[in-house]
Amino acid sequence: MPLSRPGQAARRLAVVALLLAAAVGCGDAGGLEGAGSTPTAEGPARLWPELTPASSPAFEIGEVNTEVVKGVKVPGDDIRRVDPVEIVRAEIAGSPGDYDGDKAPYRDTKRRMADCAKGPGQGKCPVLRPYYRDLTGDGRDDLTLGFPLLPGKMTAVRVYTVEKHRLVQVMSWEDALSGVELAGRSLVIRSPSEVAGYEYRLQWTWDRDQRAMLLTHDEMLRTGPRKHSRRPSASPTLFPSGSTSGSPSGSPSASGG
Repeated sequence: MPLSRPGQAARRLAVVALLLAAAVGCGDAGGLEGAGSTPTAEGPARLWPELTPASSPAFEIGEVNTEVVKGVKVPGDDIRRVDPVEIVRAEIAGSPGDYDGDKAPYRDTKRRMADCAKGPGQGKCPVLRPYYRDLTGDGRDDLTLGFPLLPGKMTAVRVYTVEKHRLVQVMSWEDALSGVELAGRSLVIRSPSEVAGYEYRLQWTWDRDQRAMLLTHDEMLRTGPRKHSRRPSASPTLFPSGSTSGSPSGSPSASGG
């Protein structure tokens, strides 16, 4: 079991004490020697301290994104009994400007919903395979769902939970995806960057006060040369790069259930 910070400090003090005792008992032979000068530690430098701290954000980016899904029931409060295709149909019905008409940006997604008779991840159905895991910490499964926004290159990623017998969307994001992963109780989205050799990694984590998945990490990280294969992740990859039809067939649960 890894030591806590106080435990690590106690161990370091014990090692120093043993070294000093050995140095005193042995005289000059084998005594402690200086390692030379140590670089001076530099703390953070605060810039423009005369500026008045802002009290409100300059832009509204929707940090807390929750919404009750209208028209979709949750039998027995069991999210696994909710049809993922029905959830996507409800979102499409609630945003006609995005999906209806020849000039709608995601018109092809709606058209392909007619191919979902066999369920998500089957044939040409745009709804990807659903994944279930307890992300909110209440002991019940939550639902992670994705579907491409056609004819573009973006994919919508959503997380749903059940509150007061209602299906509630607690996270929403659209982007060009390199991969999506569940890591503990967090959702990590990787997206390509316009800078060669780098990618964006965004992490959402459940916040019990806001009752939503909050964007807790937003990073631009180096991925290395493209010719090097990526080290396999210990976390399940939900929507791998280039996939628009879901993961391989099997149990639709990231937790093995």
